[in-house]
Amino acid sequence: MKLIMKDKPREHASEIDIDAYFARIRYVGSREPTLDVLHAILGHHTAAIPFENLDVLQGRHIRLDAASLQQKLVRERRGGYCFEQNGLLLLVLTALGFQVTPLSARVRIAHPRDFTPPRTHLFIRIEIAGEPWLADVGTGGLSLTAAIRFDDMSEQATPHEPRRIIREDGRYFHQVKLGDEWSDVCEFTGEEMPPIDRELANWWTSTNPGSTFHQNLMVACAGPDGTRRTILNRELTIRRGVRIIEQRELVTPAELLEVLAQHFELYFPAGTHFGKHGSPWPS
Repeated sequence: MKLIMKDKPREHASEIDIDAYFARIRYVGSREPTLDVLHAILGHHTAAIPFENLDVLQGRHIRLDAASLQQKLVRERRGGYCFEQNGLLLLVLTALGFQVTPLSARVRIAHPRDFTPPRTHLFIRIEIAGEPWLADVGTGGLSLTAAIRFDDMSEQATPHEPRRIIREDGRYFHQVKLGDEWSDVCEFTGEEMPPIDRELANWWTSTNPGSTFHQNLMVACAGPDGTRRTILNRELTIRRGVRIIEQRELVTPAELLEVLAQHFELYFPAGTHFGKHGSPWPS
């Protein structure tokens, strides 16, 4: 019996409007699939498209198809979380001719090693001139603003915090250096994350009442000047590395909407509320 080998499914890059995406992130440079272009796209993306979980808090379905990602993050000028952010980036890089592979991970931010978080994170491996690089615009206040080498275990500079990849007990750990301390960002094995796995993890993340995204309001954006702006529940923080530039409590829903517009270019009608269940901003 003859076996018929099917080609590996590709992301639907043809559905992405590259001109609209580049206008959204304010990028006007080269479109060649080079390392410099990859670095530039990540820097512009993380500065222009906020990480945010506001639709989850409003009970809206998170859709991962190409048309929905483009409609929300590009045309409606909203943000999203890892499956949306890196899903859109995956489509864009594919359309530009980069050799990309979607990878799965466990986010370890603020988690000790003896705790096992769910495998509900998507990021991207890119091969350029035979060298493996990693991109991740979906870890909120620690999203990568430039690509890092997968096969380099030494400290690597980025426009924001230093990073490194280490391997322990058969697992890789992406780490960030904050001050003098290295902290885990995520843990992974290098396993590919096909669309069906993304859909399943996205469904759990966005619908489970115990999910971090149901219990917290999170918004983040990286500045081209090396700063980061974040909202975690009721606290706005602007920092550069570990140095806090500004930190204050957001007291009223109106103040939250004002900060979302001023610092993240996210605009909602007056009276908009976010959240139910354990959210700090219940409706």
